Amino acid sequence: MDGQTLYIGNLRLFEELGLSPQPVAEQVRRLQAEGKTAMVLGTEKAFLGIVAVADEVRETSRIAIAELKKAGIEKTILLTGDNAVTARAIAAQVGVDAFEAELLPQDKVAAIRRLAQQYGKVAMVGDGINDAPALAAATVGIAMGGVGTDAALETADIVLMADDLSKLPFTIRLSRAALRVIRQNIAFSLVTKAIAVIAVFPGWLTLWLAVLGDMGATLLVTLNGMRLMRLKPEK
Repeated sequence: MDGQTLYIGNLRLFEELGLSPQPVAEQVRRLQAEGKTAMVLGTEKAFLGIVAVADEVRETSRIAIAELKKAGIEKTILLTGDNAVTARAIAAQVGVDAFEAELLPQDKVAAIRRLAQQYGKVAMVGDGINDAPALAAATVGIAMGGVGTDAALETADIVLMADDLSKLPFTIRLSRAALRVIRQNIAFSLVTKAIAVIAVFPGWLTLWLAVLGDMGATLLVTLNGMRLMRLKPEK
């Protein structure tokens, strides 16, 4: 601006520029304690000001975390690039079990891999370009479609088209129900085919019975799959 380079970032940035953080450190800590992200503005020689922003925690986020725990999710963890004080405040508001703060994209990937080794399977929910590597590393990557970046949407396995975390518990319930139906249909099909093969040897299986059995099995499998349409989100 007017030939002068301005810098905006956290205090570490200005420490790297050679400035002592003391003049603004107390104000930054006070803002962070309020759950805000403090961005310091300055030049290579002096601080100019502080810009503080805060994410608005939706009530649906707390409800979604509670519903996930009811659904049997063992542990919920907040991974964020924000500072530890702000992360702790947000984690307390939404009710997650733990948090890890000040993470760069590669740190989020390392955290996901560590959690996968500890718990076996990990689902990652994200929306930003910084979340894309972690989404790819997770067992299941879930992107928020309403506000998600193209990189996150392309990387994720599942995209929630509505920007609403309350859809996540329903997604898990629907996925589990779909897996049950798939297993039922496979088991039914295998049993039907086995009976048909056994019926060939004594000559019980006629052409019409074979056609009826094949079409009947197809219809029953289809109707069983259509039961998923009855599954609705809980209000």
